[in-house]
Amino acid sequence: MTRRHRMALIGLGMGATPHAQSLIDLHARVEVAAACTRTAERAAAFGARFPFPLHTDIDAVIADPAVTCVLIATPPASHLDLAERCAAAGKHVLLEKPVELTLARASALVAACERAGVCLGVVFQHRFRPGAMRLAALLAEGALGGIVAANVYVPWWRPQSYYDAPGRGTLARDGGGVLITQAIHQLDLFLSLTDPVSAVAAFAATTPVHRMETEDMVAAALRFASGAIGALMATTAAYPGYGERIELICTRGTAALTDGALEVQWHDSRVERAGSSGGGGGGADPMAFSNDAHRAVLAEFLDAIEAGRQPVNSGRAALRVHRLIEALLASAREGCSMPVAAG
Repeated sequence: MTRRHRMALIGLGMGATPHAQSLIDLHARVEVAAACTRTAERAAAFGARFPFPLHTDIDAVIADPAVTCVLIATPPASHLDLAERCAAAGKHVLLEKPVELTLARASALVAACERAGVCLGVVFQHRFRPGAMRLAALLAEGALGGIVAANVYVPWWRPQSYYDAPGRGTLARDGGGVLITQAIHQLDLFLSLTDPVSAVAAFAATTPVHRMETEDMVAAALRFASGAIGALMATTAAYPGYGERIELICTRGTAALTDGALEVQWHDSRVERAGSSGGGGGGADPMAFSNDAHRAVLAEFLDAIEAGRQPVNSGRAALRVHRLIEALLASAREGCSMPVAAG
């Protein structure tokens, strides 16, 4: 019988819930050695919901040689320090998005894990929805032909009460607004399906809908390395929140992935559908979704550890979305078209 992995969950805030449920679902493969937070009150609240050993001494958990991997679900500003320490201790790291506050810090985190020779996965669960996986397969097979245009829309909603929570929507804790906190999931999926984006021309704003430090609306034109063009729109000001959408206009048909549901209209009049829509977290409750895709992320991470490879959603792959976000905000700030760094 294969030995179960011993994992520590670090960070027990709102975002830990789907991870905790996924750990329970995969109990045959992974044992939760510790659920960690520095706050006793938060530990008690989490412990009332999930049957894991609770710890408030994160340093001791990182130093424990029996812990072989960690799932970090703390605010982004803490990721670099925690991941560096876990990697130095030889522990594989599954990291809640984003990698870090900035591209520079994200790159340093990825480099630290690579030097240590540990697996680094990032929780971009939208890649693991059935509709997205079917679209990725069609593109890999060449069935849709070449992409001539690609558009991505994230028309989400967050009430002001969401941003009233300490640190939400700030540069110091989150690193930005709608792009790095909400739309990053869909942007990562988008980039995994398309050719690299080579240049952007963007506008960003904080609308009168919210009182917050960072942007809650971004619109941009995109140019891809292949010569294709496209558009991007992301916001948390679209009440009451709508399903995110990716449109790929290809030489043999058009694919639309809406809130997880895929529809392909082929030039020969065939229609193909896959996946189902709903529960994307685009409304007032950011946790209104099932943990199915999170469970798939965790399972793939365990597969990668066992195979001695990096996960599909590796830290290196995650840097692509950070480069795009930095280019979008730089374009909006400078008022000009901006190249997207390759890498």
